[in-house]
Formats: sequence, C-alpha cells, structure tokens
Amino acid sequence: MLRLGVIGVGVMGSNHARVLSELPGVELVGVADPDRAQGEIVSRTLRCPSFLDHRRLFEQGLDAVSIAAPTHHHHELALEAIARGLHLLVEKPIASNAEEGHDIVLAARRKGVTLMIGHVERFNPAVQAIKEAIQDEDILSIAITRVGPFPPRMSNVGVVIDLAVHDIDLIRWFTDSEIIEVQPQLSSAIAEREDIALLQFRTASGVLAHINTNWLTPFKARTIHVATRKKYIIGDLLTRQVTACFGFQPDGSYSMRHLPVGHAEPLRAELHAFVEAIRTGKAPAVSGEEGVASLEIAMNCLKSLPMEAALPHKRMRRAAG
Repeated sequence: MLRLGVIGVGVMGSNHARVLSELPGVELVGVADPDRAQGEIVSRTLRCPSFLDHRRLFEQGLDAVSIAAPTHHHHELALEAIARGLHLLVEKPIASNAEEGHDIVLAARRKGVTLMIGHVERFNPAVQAIKEAIQDEDILSIAITRVGPFPPRMSNVGVVIDLAVHDIDLIRWFTDSEIIEVQPQLSSAIAEREDIALLQFRTASGVLAHINTNWLTPFKARTIHVATRKKYIIGDLLTRQVTACFGFQPDGSYSMRHLPVGHAEPLRAELHAFVEAIRTGKAPAVSGEEGVASLEIAMNCLKSLPMEAALPHKRMRRAAG
C-alpha cells in the first residue's frame, strides 16, 4: 500500500483526495488545509484525518503527497515534501515562476524522488484520441479555444496562467517540439489581470499554433483543431467528440469519421499514472522539466507585451483621475 496525502482541498484538491481514496493499493492517509471547515467536509466525506498544518500531515508516515494548494505556495510545500523524501504530484502550474519551478525540479532530482506535474488535460480521452490521430502526421497548424465565465475563486493569476498553460503544454506535447516564437495579445475587461488572451506561437518544427482564451464567455467551450497535410482533426474536450476529415479531393469533397474516444475520468487516469511512476521508478507522464517549460512560455506571453500597452483603457482612466 502506498500512503498518500493531499495538501489543499479546494475544488481540485478535494477531487484529488476522492480519487486517491478509491485507487487500489493506495491509502489516503489524510488531507491538510488551513480552511478548517473545508478540511472537515473532506474529512467527513472520505473518513480520513484532516490537519490545519501540512507538517502534521507529513508526520503521518507518507510515501507521497499531492499538492493542490494555491500556486504561490507550491515552491515552499514542494521543497518541504522533497526534503522529507516524499514523491510528489504538483498541480499546474508547477510554481509561480520558472525560477521556483527549476528549484523544485533540481531538488527532486537530487533527492531521487518522483516529481509529476498535474497537467490533467493530457489525460482527457478526447485529447488522447487527437494525439493518436496525428501521430506520425506532418502537422501544419493547431488552434485551441478555451473560454468560459469568470471564476470567482481566481484572484492571483489571469487567463494565461490559469487556462492557456494547459494548451501551451498540449501544443508542445502534440508537436514534440519546443515553442520558439510567441506573439501575445492581452487585455483586461472585468478583472485586475488579463482576462482575454489571443496567443500565437511557432514551434521549432514549423507548426503555427493559436490559443483563444478568456473569462468573458457565458459558457464553457474547449475545442482543438489540428491541420495536417492529410487530415483535419476537430475535437471537443467537453463532449469528448473527435472527428477526422480526410481524403481531400480536387473538387473540394472529403470523407469524415468519428474517432473512438475512451470514457476514463482524466484525474483518475492522471493519479493512476503518478502512482505507477512511483511503483515502477519510470519517468512520470508529465515531468517537472515539462511543467517548467510550459510555465516559461506562459510567462513569456505576459512579458512579451507590456500590460500598459495591452490595457490602454486603464492607463487612460488613471491619467484622467
């Protein structure tokens, strides 16, 4: 039995705890969260101890820990877990900035513990069907839309770090290539940080990619379009429908078919992969280095265009005041 704990049991962390409590060969030892009421809800539901201080959780004899606390706590919590020799899964993004992410990766490597980053979208069955469909294809372009309403829980990051980092990771994963060029357009309509982002990329392999993300859409939409020389793939990550267009003819006609898509819960698949990486000693599905690389691209999107230039209406308001 692997003994695991969860630090941070908000929306995502409570789901981590639920799944871990159900995985075979895993014992959910307890959870930690400074919010006593939230911790007690998870404790009663899953019948496990809850601690206000994560150090108390560490003292329970863990093998590994899942860190789902707010991003600005990742660095401190991850380094403490690593110092105790614990394997760890850190929710995306790995840290508040690339420097902290590198610290975590280096510490885990020196200690010899498994470090996996929670880019759960890779485990979405629709995403995996797209990945399989474009395997060995000559990819030309990728267009991803990830939009929805403003999340009240969000306060310390904008859409680039909260949402677009998912798709930056997918672009790198789909293409097996590094992003070498970034052209961001950012704006803020209702939030203090950017809530609209139109991001364009070019990979080292020559693929053009585009991410459209915002917190202004009254409904959630998650779509991926991939163009290759022989296929055009359309995926809806919410309905988990993936369609392939192929056999293009000079008269404009073509064939279409729906691709088979699995039904696994992405988070369950992710945590199962984490547990198997611990047991086998093999490389995790999403390494710390990959987590840092995607975070660096996201941070570059924020740095490439000064926010003052992106938000002229705010600058004008301040000047008028």
